[in-house]
Amino acid sequence: MFEKSFITDCEGPLTLNDNAFELCEHFIENGGELFKILSLYDDYLVDVVKKDGYKAGNTLKLILPFFVLEKLENRDMIDFSRNNIYAVRDSKFLLKYLKEAMNTYIVSTSYGQYIEALSNYMEFPFENTYYTKVDVDVLSLNDEEMQKVAQFKNQILENPEDYGLFDEIFFEEIPKMAIYEEIKKIDVVGGLGKKLAIDDIIEKDKIDVNQILYIGDSITDVEPLEFAFKNNGISISFNGNEYPLKVAQIAIVSPSAIATAVIADIYANNDKNKVLDFINDYNSTESINELFDGYEINSEIRERFFEVFDDDSFPIIKIIDEENYDEILNESVKMRNGIRGDDIGGLG
Repeated sequence: MFEKSFITDCEGPLTLNDNAFELCEHFIENGGELFKILSLYDDYLVDVVKKDGYKAGNTLKLILPFFVLEKLENRDMIDFSRNNIYAVRDSKFLLKYLKEAMNTYIVSTSYGQYIEALSNYMEFPFENTYYTKVDVDVLSLNDEEMQKVAQFKNQILENPEDYGLFDEIFFEEIPKMAIYEEIKKIDVVGGLGKKLAIDDIIEKDKIDVNQILYIGDSITDVEPLEFAFKNNGISISFNGNEYPLKVAQIAIVSPSAIATAVIADIYANNDKNKVLDFINDYNSTESINELFDGYEINSEIRERFFEVFDDDSFPIIKIIDEENYDEILNESVKMRNGIRGDDIGGLG
């Protein structure tokens, strides 16, 4: 057991996937578009309405009746997830290093079927993951309900900005169906759910609240990033959109997770102030080589860093402030969309 814990979101910092979106796109006709519409609605309920008891990432619950409409089973989700893992460059290297440096956890909004597949692929202990538990095999609709859900799907696709209609569908009509009894039991690990996972990790590892590093990239990471920042831990937005960049202290914009490994290596062996000193020096030095010498960066991390980057392509690693926020956001979204694609990069 180590004195510090590294806690990472999955999709974004480790993988290029949005597994739920990809499942919809693969198994549901016009499912990708359906998911994007509901994802924007999810952001609206969290960011604008601030609906009581509603968690960021609840798109994973909203989409479930449409999975049942297509008779999707757990086996389908497992097989698809195993065959469609797209890792961020060097993320497997990062996790391998971290296992020997800090207590390491993946805290993800994603379905457990995907996180188990990802854990196997990354050779990472599944027991060190938090995820949204969904058993689609217990979800069912009768014939009349199937017809209604099919109508709801068409109405959503035809009226993508009619949030009054969506409120009626998801908070009045679907709750009348038997399937809702199972759906309401599902605890989505997003937003507050991720913060509760951090609470569990801190208690489990018996560490101080200021001895954590949290890294995320989307609206589901806001609460854990705020928690880490306010408690003097390390909070990092990795190729994030506006949501994590508004609350994180540090931004990394990079096509490779090796940039994360550099920060993790410094934090594993020093305190937070050393990390901040490094970032300031990184942005002012004339020699990254000499900087890495001075901070005694792990030799394997160093070697890999200079294999990936050269003088014209070093990643952005900055402390976020009002003056550089817009510039970082622009570069971060550009990188996010560039490596994950506009469809996935554009999701909240």
